[in-house]
Amino acid sequence: MGTALILNTSTLLTLIIITSPLFTPLLSNTLTASPTHIVRTIKMAFMLSLLPMTLFTYSGAETITLCWEWKLITNFKIPLDFKIDQYSIMFSPIALYVTWSILQFATWYMASEPHITKFFHYLLMFLTAMMILTTANNMFLLFIGWEGVGIMSFLLIGWWFGRAEANTAALQAVLYNRIGDIGLILSMAWLATTTSTWQILPPTESGTTPTLPLLGLILAATGKSAQFSLHPWLPAAMEGPTPVSALLHSSTMVVAGIFLLIRSHPMLTNNQTALTLCLCLGALSSLFAATCALTQNDIKKIIAFSTSSQLGLMMVTIGLNLPQLAFLHISTHAFFKAMLFLCSGSIIHSMNGEQDIRKMGNLQTALPTTTSCMTIGNLALMGTPFLAGFYSKDPIIESLNTSYLNAWALSLTLLATMFTATYTTRMALMVQTGPTRVSPVNPTNENDPAITNSITRLAAGSMLAGLLISSFTLPIKTPPMTMPLTTKTTAIIVSILGLILALELLNISNTLTKPKQTPWANFSMTLGYFNPLTHRTSSSLSLGSSQKLALSLVDLSWYKKIGPEGIANLQQTITKSSTSMHTGLIKAYLGTFALSTIILILTTTHL
Repeated sequence: MGTALILNTSTLLTLIIITSPLFTPLLSNTLTASPTHIVRTIKMAFMLSLLPMTLFTYSGAETITLCWEWKLITNFKIPLDFKIDQYSIMFSPIALYVTWSILQFATWYMASEPHITKFFHYLLMFLTAMMILTTANNMFLLFIGWEGVGIMSFLLIGWWFGRAEANTAALQAVLYNRIGDIGLILSMAWLATTTSTWQILPPTESGTTPTLPLLGLILAATGKSAQFSLHPWLPAAMEGPTPVSALLHSSTMVVAGIFLLIRSHPMLTNNQTALTLCLCLGALSSLFAATCALTQNDIKKIIAFSTSSQLGLMMVTIGLNLPQLAFLHISTHAFFKAMLFLCSGSIIHSMNGEQDIRKMGNLQTALPTTTSCMTIGNLALMGTPFLAGFYSKDPIIESLNTSYLNAWALSLTLLATMFTATYTTRMALMVQTGPTRVSPVNPTNENDPAITNSITRLAAGSMLAGLLISSFTLPIKTPPMTMPLTTKTTAIIVSILGLILALELLNISNTLTKPKQTPWANFSMTLGYFNPLTHRTSSSLSLGSSQKLALSLVDLSWYKKIGPEGIANLQQTITKSSTSMHTGLIKAYLGTFALSTIILILTTTHL
């Protein structure tokens, strides 16, 4: 009882502390939380969130807090309750730790921004919406957090709204996610009509959950987590400021879709169709994003495609029926992905806004702290042993290797893992080593503690988080597996092959000259022809056909009904009707004469 009380109190107090800077202006018009104050608030919330995590580590206590119950109709109640379990307890300190570092970095990165306080409030609302999503115990509260991260991503990606690219990217994020929202709303409608509740259903012994509502959940996750077919908004979101990219890709927006499937996994666990779809979709997404990253030259887009590839790996884990392993990868991925974005932001600022890796080189001498942390992040992303990524990626690939589900998905995932090593090595070598291909860089940026503290803090997490989370806090319910040495070392072998491929690619792409036009190179550089086909060809065809149809209808109505032909037809009709009596027959003329005479006589007699 005492443990549950402490869990509830500390978790709700953490949420109150996070949101306190948002309500400060309501108390007085003169009170406004400064960026420094917001950073301290997040730091305090992180320290407090360690208390429930410690309690859970040693006691395994979980609880549900009911705040209020909304009785919409007689037999349908919507409880606003928070679920404080291993997922929400573990995710809160990770998200707060990462956000603390990102916000501290943003105090330097956005220092010249005239509306920096508003920017920090937006980031805080972004985090708050994600915290609501992760602690929600029903689909209604989860949907509030879901839409919250959606609208905040729109505002933050389009922060520099004076640029047409930023506005386009923000609209892309909203429209692609709106497609996914349709699936979530349909699933909620099914739950409401079938079970009269929005609570997530446990697996039933009598049968499985129908496939249709599960397809809605998978569609929602596809949109939010940028899986194949709804992925183009994620690289386009790089038009936003770098702190937004770091927060978006590490612990908020993009992991919300995977978190939805983790939270609703009791409904998925017995439906093989849905699990197979997750497995194949994740494998395809992972390989496609990794292929696109191979030939990118924008440093932020390479990291963005790596996020999409890792999200595909998490979707594969959902398909393997291992939601806790997917959550472990979310937890470890947050640290090194946020650090990679912050390192890229430091490099971009130092090079006066340059993002092309071909115009960089030998930055390890000018920016030693940034490049060292970037190397750690790249190694963790590759799954190098004993760094954070290794503790989550290696078990996923081992589980996939020892399963009997789908050899096609296994092959695609292993190929994507090899490509991960390739593009990360290519990026690291082109940025940090080789001849200097730029004008002299001013290294004074690294004297600011806002940069060094935030990046090194995340570097420590990238090295230690995997060991700590996997060993002490998160119980992974996977059976111990015995496997041959080749199967055990598959992940490392394909990563080494990726390194060799990266060195070959580096020799090709050391200069600014365009590579040879080959089908595979064109496929990768044009992002699989997806954007031209989706945004150009299909739009042109639909608009062209609509225009032709509209013009044909206008022409038809103008010429045939109103215009020249219409007037001619009208005159012809009037002429025919007025001359219908003139048939040339004497009987008709005599009849007309007699009728006229009778009318005249009657009229005269009356007068």
